[in-house]
Amino acid sequence: MNNFSQIKLGVAPINWCNDDMPELGGDIPLDTCFMEMREAGYTGTEVGHKYPKNPEDLKNLIKNYDLEIASCWHSTFYADSSQHQKEHELLKNRLDFLNKVGSKCVNLSECTRTIHSDKAIYLNQKPHLSESEWDGFIAGIDKAAEICIQHGIKPAYHHHMGTVVQNLDEIKRLMDATDSKKLGLCIDTGHLSYAGIDPLDIIHQYGDRIAHVHLKDLRSEVLSSYGHKVSFLDAVLSGIFTVPGDGLIAFKPIIKAIMDLGYTGWFVVEAEQDPQKANPFEYARKSREYLEQTFHKLSESRER
Repeated sequence: MNNFSQIKLGVAPINWCNDDMPELGGDIPLDTCFMEMREAGYTGTEVGHKYPKNPEDLKNLIKNYDLEIASCWHSTFYADSSQHQKEHELLKNRLDFLNKVGSKCVNLSECTRTIHSDKAIYLNQKPHLSESEWDGFIAGIDKAAEICIQHGIKPAYHHHMGTVVQNLDEIKRLMDATDSKKLGLCIDTGHLSYAGIDPLDIIHQYGDRIAHVHLKDLRSEVLSSYGHKVSFLDAVLSGIFTVPGDGLIAFKPIIKAIMDLGYTGWFVVEAEQDPQKANPFEYARKSREYLEQTFHKLSESRER
């Protein structure tokens, strides 16, 4: 078990400015986001839609706040085999960007027919791939992982609500069908729990593939009220997600299981919330304090 001082703890910009709903936090200046991230005690962040598109500009900007880029999201569309070459070129551009800003991890997520950005479709109508589409997806994502490694970037697959890799059987199929030495996994506690999956089960089964970790919590009252009979965006607006320590997820055993594996990557706090209802700085600070206490308790128990 590492000491808390050795843990790389970041916070996602989505807490301040939502990528899927840019109107959420649209009035919050980027400098405010970075200043509050650092003041709340975080040392890393992920790429958001407000960030400079020029890598040198972004690198210089985050340096002013003593922050690092932990990772970024990258949508893929590999289910259509005819698009593989185009998709690989887009990925290479993203990897070049990440290398220039000093990041060594990318979160890949298949977004063929995704509904996570569509308010008109409930989560219980999520898309599924045909057998031929699964074949195309597996071949494409395997090659994508190889390309990432060639560029010195860890590929972490991000399962996500409303996408074709959301549920347990879909995660297992992806992990079992791809090269375990190449394609890693981004563990997202909020998305796993919302999909009805115990994060510990995934950690125990695929722990050797964990390349990135997103820590977010769920509000039990919102989950019980809506379940999957709501669009992803309306679930977010209703407050389904919050920061670790503010919801129903028990994080201590999850963090212990990950740390026991010798994980040395980033833990990134996420909480898609309306910043007018949930002050981003206050929630970021509250979660950082909760995680610090959790890491310290785990460190002390290991030392006994």
